[in-house]
Amino acid sequence: MTLILLCGAVAGAGVWLLLSRSPVLGSTAASQLARLDAQRRRGRVRPSLRSADDEDSVSQRLGTRLAAFLADRGIELPATIQSDLAVVGKSVESHLGSTLAAAIVGAFAPAIAMAPMMFFGVVSPVLPAWLAILGALGAAVLAQLQLHSEATDRRRDFRHVVSAFLDLVSMNLAGGRGVPEALSAAAGVSQGWGMVRLRETIENARLQGITPWSALGRLGDEMKVEELRDLAAALALVAEDGAKVRDSLTARAASMRQRELADSESRAQEQSQSMLVAQLLLAAGFLVFLIYPALAGIVGI
Repeated sequence: MTLILLCGAVAGAGVWLLLSRSPVLGSTAASQLARLDAQRRRGRVRPSLRSADDEDSVSQRLGTRLAAFLADRGIELPATIQSDLAVVGKSVESHLGSTLAAAIVGAFAPAIAMAPMMFFGVVSPVLPAWLAILGALGAAVLAQLQLHSEATDRRRDFRHVVSAFLDLVSMNLAGGRGVPEALSAAAGVSQGWGMVRLRETIENARLQGITPWSALGRLGDEMKVEELRDLAAALALVAEDGAKVRDSLTARAASMRQRELADSESRAQEQSQSMLVAQLLLAAGFLVFLIYPALAGIVGI
């Protein structure tokens, strides 16, 4: 059985190398242009999303090759994962590399854990092979769940930043500043990651020659933050009726704070209920501990 598994692994590796090294069959001019566009998009990554340590790591290099392999064949990550990566500030290559590394660790973890039992003949060598597949899939899924959980927390924090940003923009507009100056001044009051993202978006919009609210709308679409898209739509109306837009921004900030307060109260209630359940379980265990001697004496155990 071990020889059959080794032969299958060698054959699978040969097929993988053949598919990865062979050119794309039936490629046309349109597909080649799409491939060049994909390479250009991979090269145009924000400097703030990468660190110097990640660029030289093994997982980063593996992720870069895997991303290039998927992009050449027209395979893209789901929109939810891309939005989570945009919120976390992590590149696609780094995420693919970390996921691949987690899958490799999950594949070898069962074999390492069951090595003593395999050595003494308690467990067959075939069982860890199936556990390796399950471990790799479980580790990959766990990496996606961890990314989604971190993105949810950071998206909640970013909504807090957007609500404060709305108040600051409204105050700057009331002070007589124009929209670009109000946006730049509002984004420059803090060094938190949310304000830094807003400030970088506004500065990049100025360099690219587009309006700041259009860039903020794109950022809202990228990060799946509806409040930022609503802010971009509201700022587009400033040239027509600035006073009403200032009132609208103030009202939006107030509604966002009310929604955040309600969300915080609901999460606090959920945590209180979970603590209550834990206390009930502890009380039940203590009662069993007290009643067991009496029951044991009655039954005669």
